[in-house]
Amino acid sequence: MKFTGLRGARVFAAVGTAFLLAAPAAGAADRYVALGDSFSSGVGTGSYSLSSTCKRSVYAYPYLLSQQRADTSLSFVACSGATTADLLSSQLPTLDSSPTSIVTLTIGGNDIGFANLIYQCTIADCSAALDSTRLSLESTLGPRLDSVYAAVQGHAAPGAKIVVLGYPREFNSSGCLGSFGVSSTERTKANQLADALDATIAGHVSRFPGITYKSALAAFASHAVCSSAPWLNGLNLFNTSESYHPTKSGHSLGYLPLVRLVTG
Repeated sequence: MKFTGLRGARVFAAVGTAFLLAAPAAGAADRYVALGDSFSSGVGTGSYSLSSTCKRSVYAYPYLLSQQRADTSLSFVACSGATTADLLSSQLPTLDSSPTSIVTLTIGGNDIGFANLIYQCTIADCSAALDSTRLSLESTLGPRLDSVYAAVQGHAAPGAKIVVLGYPREFNSSGCLGSFGVSSTERTKANQLADALDATIAGHVSRFPGITYKSALAAFASHAVCSSAPWLNGLNLFNTSESYHPTKSGHSLGYLPLVRLVTG
């Protein structure tokens, strides 16, 4: 059939419009916002070129994930020392700037002084403090976690992949220079606190369908301080802030695979 004149122009215009509607749109980059504390910013990796103040590292799992996903743009706002209150006041607004499809976070450890507690074990008996912190976890941390998860879910784009990561056990059964000053009893109690913190976080994440919790306990189980292949720094007397935080391997081999199980 042959089309001419105005009628032909209308037909071709209609066909062209239908083609454009049927053609797949160019894929927009996934926006990834990395929230949280030092376990997400990369403290322990020894290099903080992305932010010396917040100690953000190119060896931290958020940056590694963004480099492995070619279609992902990263807004990296995790910061050393961040508490749940800091996340809500300083980091959460990042989610409002544009639609976000991936969110990751570690949070809660600083609310209970987790790293500082273990560091204190090196200079004094911390058994009672570890027990007290463990027994008060729910009352101290539970409502704060709920506030964070509700806020993050409310600000992320619909259908966003939100991943909450847990904290590993710091110690295994043996001691070494990296656990200097920490007794066998204190190592056991520190691990019990890590287990209880893991259970608390997991329990509160479960209240929010659409948020995924990935425990770090199993991933780091054979890589604690004093293990043959540690993914956690032991005591560093020359730079105490590095102590008891994940190494480069802890991020690349420990945390990163956990996130990729959810995000692909």
